[in-house]
Amino acid sequence: MERGAADILDAAVHVRAAARSATAGALGLDAVLTALSDVMEYDHASLARWDPRRKCHTTLAGSYPADATAYIETRLHRDPVFPVLRSPARGGLWLGDVPPHLLAASPGFQEVLSPLGIEGGVAQCLFAADGRYVGMLNVSTRGPRRAPGPARAVVTLLTETLAAALAAAVPAAHPRRPGGLSPREVEVLAELTAGRTNREIAERLYITPRTVGTHIEHILAKLDVPNRAAAAARAAAWGVVS
Repeated sequence: MERGAADILDAAVHVRAAARSATAGALGLDAVLTALSDVMEYDHASLARWDPRRKCHTTLAGSYPADATAYIETRLHRDPVFPVLRSPARGGLWLGDVPPHLLAASPGFQEVLSPLGIEGGVAQCLFAADGRYVGMLNVSTRGPRRAPGPARAVVTLLTETLAAALAAAVPAAHPRRPGGLSPREVEVLAELTAGRTNREIAERLYITPRTVGTHIEHILAKLDVPNRAAAAARAAAWGVVS
């Protein structure tokens, strides 16, 4: 079910709050990606900071598989697509908008994203207020899912706040997400272990019951389980609890 512009804008406010808390050191960047999953649904996402001395990126939060993370960190800045998306004059580069000849020449798409089944998403370069390139946001989706128009605008509008959070963040270890779930889906899954209703989960996570229902549908599909109880049992086995 496609979310309305009001829901997406409300979710954007939470992303900005999480990013400002991360800038102040009160939260980590994982919380920013979790909040972002309510702006646009995704299967993988990461925030990577650029190290100008080492000439590479360092992932500070993310859920991509190891080979994709390694590509983002060590090879993406040499990809033929990178000069296009790094231009400060443009917004994010959405996968569906990349010219076919660039995708054909991109090792990142051909060797990393395509084998993962990635068909959508955005790469957004982040710049500090003084114009310095500080890193990038990568968001990827499997299947034909497309981000609503308001989500595209919101990702661009959040760049300055995300850049500040990325520049101020302290690197830390981030575990892989179980079952290929997004950060928000892991949170919802954890609430299922307590037997909470959609409305109760919504109140605890500051999202709408409809959004909770959508997350649960995706959780059941990704885990290939028939119902909430089976998903909760899988979560308990992984040690994911409320």
